[in-house]
Amino acid sequence: MASTYNQGDRVRCTGTLETTAGVDTDPTVARAWYRSPVGTLTTLTYGDTILLKSATGIYYFDLDVDASGTWHYGFYSTGTGKAASDDVTIIVKASRR
Repeated sequence: MASTYNQGDRVRCTGTLETTAGVDTDPTVARAWYRSPVGTLTTLTYGDTILLKSATGIYYFDLDVDASGTWHYGFYSTGTGKAASDDVTIIVKASRR
């Protein structure tokens, strides 16, 4: 089920990367991505100022949803600890202004 937000909201996007045994892990390289309603894909890498870590294997970024429509985001990793989170869909309602 998709979550619904208002245009202009800041959305906290969180993902967990874990081993096949279900243990949260910090991989060699952690990444996140999001796709805007117009199809623009943005990729983030842990270590920059946007993608942050709150605990072992748990990463997040704040997304300013400035356009109405359907947004998607997810997390994945490469190297040791390769993993991927489920993709998430969020619906953004148009501003009434």
